[in-house]
Amino acid sequence: MNKLSLLFYTFIELTILPSSKADEELRETPVGVTIEHDLTFLEEGRKEKLDLYQPAKRDKNTRSPAIVIIHGGGWVKGDKNREREFVSGTTLAQSGYVCISINYETRKEIRWPNNLHDCKNAVRWLRVNAEKLQIDPERIGVIGGSAGGHLAMMVAYTGDHPELSPAKPYPGISDRVSACVNMYGISNLLTRCVTDEDGTPTEELKKHRLFPESREEKPEKWKLASPVTHITKKSPPTLSLHGTKDTIVDRDQSRELHATLAIENVKNELIMVKGAKHAWPLRTKNFDYTEQVADFFDTHLK
Repeated sequence: MNKLSLLFYTFIELTILPSSKADEELRETPVGVTIEHDLTFLEEGRKEKLDLYQPAKRDKNTRSPAIVIIHGGGWVKGDKNREREFVSGTTLAQSGYVCISINYETRKEIRWPNNLHDCKNAVRWLRVNAEKLQIDPERIGVIGGSAGGHLAMMVAYTGDHPELSPAKPYPGISDRVSACVNMYGISNLLTRCVTDEDGTPTEELKKHRLFPESREEKPEKWKLASPVTHITKKSPPTLSLHGTKDTIVDRDQSRELHATLAIENVKNELIMVKGAKHAWPLRTKNFDYTEQVADFFDTHLK
């Protein structure tokens, strides 16, 4: 490992049991948090809404950092109120963050790049409503898992991108963010591999459901939709978490991301979770990464 990698690399292996169904008690809103469901943030007529998580008590002069939470589901399903998103929202609200967990476009015929546009409009919605929400528009982060991790990285690394930013409903409002947490997301569509039953990547490349064209048909489209191809020295700090036995998104996706960020001198951490598979929330009966994520956002947004 070179000196540059050592500067920005944190490798943690924890032996855990495969993630199980989340505890029912986690669905109870914890003390110190308020939640508002199904708020509008997109154009009139859109069914996709957001849930707003806030600290219950804040001084009227407080300007809190904010975080956009993006759900997974292979870009084709999922919901803003699943356990993973609920755990992220309540945990971070308890730590002083205003969070919004969002739904986005999933229909096959118009999925990409409208799903990314919806995520970026969530960032813009926060900025437009910064005074009302008592947030600092210059301290916004993003977190997502699986397909949501991919979209979170795309938001983070393509801020105000002329080709990948929405034209409406908030023209002229920036969609840049200042920190990103990626939970086992695809960082490079072009290199994503099929794995064996233990999560070891094979030489077989894997398809996706983001859009219908193949690698051979539209290689530039695959490249444009791959977060690592947009990383520059100005990319925001990133924390990645990935299970060593993930058979859905191969673990080398997060390793490639880490290496690419390190080359550009972007501060980033990589936590490889020994024994973990795919699609787990930050806290289950078997492990808890809420403190690491809160500390990461505190470092870069507070």
